[in-house]
Amino acid sequence: MAIRSQFDEKLNELHQQLLSMGMMVEEAVYKAVKSLIDKDVPLAKSVIDGDKDINEAEIGIEKSCFSLIALQQPVGSDLRRIATTLKVATDLERMADHAVSFSKTTISLKDEQYAKPLIDIPKMGELVQKIVRDALGAYIKMDHKAAVEIAKQDDVIDEYFNKVFTDLIELMGKDKNLIHQGSHLLLAAQYLERIGDYATNICEWIVYMSEGKMVELN
Repeated sequence: MAIRSQFDEKLNELHQQLLSMGMMVEEAVYKAVKSLIDKDVPLAKSVIDGDKDINEAEIGIEKSCFSLIALQQPVGSDLRRIATTLKVATDLERMADHAVSFSKTTISLKDEQYAKPLIDIPKMGELVQKIVRDALGAYIKMDHKAAVEIAKQDDVIDEYFNKVFTDLIELMGKDKNLIHQGSHLLLAAQYLERIGDYATNICEWIVYMSEGKMVELN
């Protein structure tokens, strides 16, 4: 019983590590989007500089997972929980990489006046933050039913991306001087769309953790 209790304690610590990493990633996405809206270069640079902490958090989670596997030799649902944590940490790290790339867009456009107010990209950013936050909540609760519903939000993110894509292509077609700006904003939207995809991946891993089967939710 003592061994099981110790194992459960280590699992809870692992989940807290992942939750902490997830909060850092969510904040990075928020700052990246805000930096573009406000043309805030220092904020964008803070996202880039903060990526090191997120990478270190992923490494810490990996070490904890491998330690649990080596020392406890888990099987069945316990092994699935640890494997899921590893996969989720990897997806979070990739989200952070996209937040960094998004922030570099802010820096690239720092001297340009936007051709029109940014509307859909900020809305897209808010929804991306929400799906990341909700996916992490479902992970902590091991709620696979909620994960399935959360993944459906990615369709709305895709709709925003398609609208941004269409609008920017039209804008660049009318004014060739806006190609530089338009192409960077298009990349920014694509980074958000990819973050949404990774959040959907997390939802799929939650189902795997709970049900022991892989599903395609995207």
